[in-house]
Amino acid sequence: MNFATSFGLSLLALFVLPVLVSGCLPDGRNGVPWYEARRDPTGLAPDPATTSEAVIQVYAARAVSWRGIFSVHTWIAFKPTGAERYTRYEVLGFGVASGAPAVRVDRMGPDNYWFGARPQIVLDRRGPGVDAMIDKIRAAVASYPDPHEYRAWPGPNSSTFTAYIARRVSELGLDLPSNAVGKDFLPGGAIVAAAPSGTGFQVSLYGLAGVLLAVRTEYPRVQYRSRRRHAGAEAAGDRPARARPLIPFGTPKACGETAPSRSVS
Repeated sequence: MNFATSFGLSLLALFVLPVLVSGCLPDGRNGVPWYEARRDPTGLAPDPATTSEAVIQVYAARAVSWRGIFSVHTWIAFKPTGAERYTRYEVLGFGVASGAPAVRVDRMGPDNYWFGARPQIVLDRRGPGVDAMIDKIRAAVASYPDPHEYRAWPGPNSSTFTAYIARRVSELGLDLPSNAVGKDFLPGGAIVAAAPSGTGFQVSLYGLAGVLLAVRTEYPRVQYRSRRRHAGAEAAGDRPARARPLIPFGTPKACGETAPSRSVS
């Protein structure tokens, strides 16, 4: 077997086997079709009625269908000081092929379940200085170079969009999880860019391969109530903000075994 054949079979195994294995994993939606899965609020976002300070939050939730084996969907939500509601920005692939924009605004609430998957808070910034960041986020959204483009892999996708905002608003200090596939795809065909955390730079070949060099300084994270410092070099991405996995996928089960059913509220 020559090298080309071996390489082709390796790529096939890399992309096909995980999809097959996904059939042997518990269904996170308990058998409910993805389009019927819950999308109600989780209560993770502070209530604007009782929280007057400015808030910026970045969320990640397991992607829909088999893509959840590989990746998460990410989005950003914020409210200025005294605002009565949040604004949510994200990139979606639904309808783009038919002419719909990729960048969507307020399609759901700030913290809603993502088609059955409960989101995790990746970043939570509040208080003084956050209003100025919100203004920069709005400007970054307006300057996003691929507002009508979507590719699940290697990008541009939801995490490409979130990472772009993080690069444009470096004071966010956003560390996207390693399974935020698409965060290393640089819009506009760029090869070199600032790291999403704003503390270094990265070289990326269309999101397929690359190197990220960054020093992560101390950023306060309200939800963790702790500080940390880390310096390092990582290939093709950054580590999650916490040591434990961001998105649990459940325990493998035997093929053909059904997960216990539960009602969806």
